Parts: sequence; C-alpha cells; structure tokens
Amino acid sequence: MTYCIAVSLKDGLVLTSDSRTNAGIDNVSIYGKMHAFCTASDRKIVLLSAGNLATTQAVIDQLKRDMKEETAVNLDTVNYLSEAAEYLGRISVEKQRRHVDAGQSSFNPSATFILAGQIGQEPHGAYLVYPEGNCITTSRQTPYLQIGENKYGKPVLDRFLKIDTSLHEAGRCCLISMDSTMRSNASVGAPVELLIYHRDSLVLDEYYCFQEDNEYLSKIRKMWHEKLKEAFATLPQFSKEDSRPLPGCI
Repeated sequence: MTYCIAVSLKDGLVLTSDSRTNAGIDNVSIYGKMHAFCTASDRKIVLLSAGNLATTQAVIDQLKRDMKEETAVNLDTVNYLSEAAEYLGRISVEKQRRHVDAGQSSFNPSATFILAGQIGQEPHGAYLVYPEGNCITTSRQTPYLQIGENKYGKPVLDRFLKIDTSLHEAGRCCLISMDSTMRSNASVGAPVELLIYHRDSLVLDEYYCFQEDNEYLSKIRKMWHEKLKEAFATLPQFSKEDSRPLPGCI
C-alpha cells in the first residue's frame, strides 16, 4: 500500500508521498513513489504512483524511453498537462493489458498515478490518472488529489486546505495527513518525500526527505497529538438531563 497527495494552490504545488511497498512482520520494502523527469527547460513534470510496482516501473521506463527516442508524443512534446495525463493513461493501460494478456489471472496489474507540474506559460496543475486511463484534476473547492490509502489523511486536508493556502502551510498539512495515515495503517511508512513547487519557477529546488526518526517529523507528530488531546478535553460535555428512554424499548 502507499499514500500520495498532490495539492494545487494559487502559488504552486505541494507533492507528498510515502515510500513503503510491502509491510509485514519480517517483510518491509521501501521504494520511492515520487518521480521527477529530466524534461526540456520550459517544463517541469513530476509523477506520484500507487498500485502494482511492476506496472509503475514499466510505465516510468516507457516515459523515459519515449523522451530519449524522441517519439512523436512524449513529455517534451506535449503542450498541456492534460495532454500529458492522457498520454500517461494510454501507456498505463497498455502495460496493464500486457500482464493480463500473458495469462496472469491472479495478478492485479492496476496502477494509479498523479501527474503534476507546469508546461511553459500554461498554469501549473495536477491530474489523477486512473487505472482505466481516464483522469481528473483539482478544483477551487477541492484543491488536492490523493492516491493509495487515502481515507485516514483526508479529514485534515478537507479542514485546512484552501486555494489560497500558503505553500508551506499546505506542506505541514500534508505531513500531518501522512502521519495520520501512517499511525492508522502500517502499510504506509517513511521515508516521507515532500516537494514544493513555486508557480512559474520551472525549477524543483525545494525537496525534503523525512526518515522515520527525523527530528522535525517527530516534533510535529508530538505537537499534533498533544493539541488534539487538549482540544478534545475542552469540548463541551453533554448532559444526562437531556437524555430520554430509547424509543420502542420497554
């Protein structure tokens, strides 16, 4: 399992991912889910991945090979992020179909991706590409996308993320979302990667990688836990005087 978040805000992008692929008593594997491509200087494109690792690796290899061989359509020739997302979807479907056609009936080759970045003077953005190849993007009302184990970390994103949230505030929010997920699901784990992209910069120069024992990660985890306990303790009490018998019971 994995967990990845992409936030598209007025000032840029915030991308976050964990690095765990297998988790068990004696089987913990680490593989990064954030992939940056060496594209032309007028664009920056980053991929977040979840799902079958073999499919993920095959898709990424194909994307790199198409750029190297200068095929008619590749990440250097597309003019829009939406076009890049559709191209990614076609490759993903093709790689999944190969596994199915090979007769591996018990093997689930599906993979889900988030493609994010900026191309030229076009607006920055993020697209979620489903295993079927279709895609969606963010909106002003919901400026984030999630893939993988998304349910535990969603509430904090819904409460705090707005289109005009600052990039670093969004980064902290994503780390809390990631920590909440790691706390509830052992199949999501560190290292945690965080990338902040500033609008129109066309550089990826603010990248963080937090190990499990990272001092900053430990500090915000502890503070978040303590503040939640404090907030819970101050919630108003309900009164037994307002209670009544359960309807229908004798």
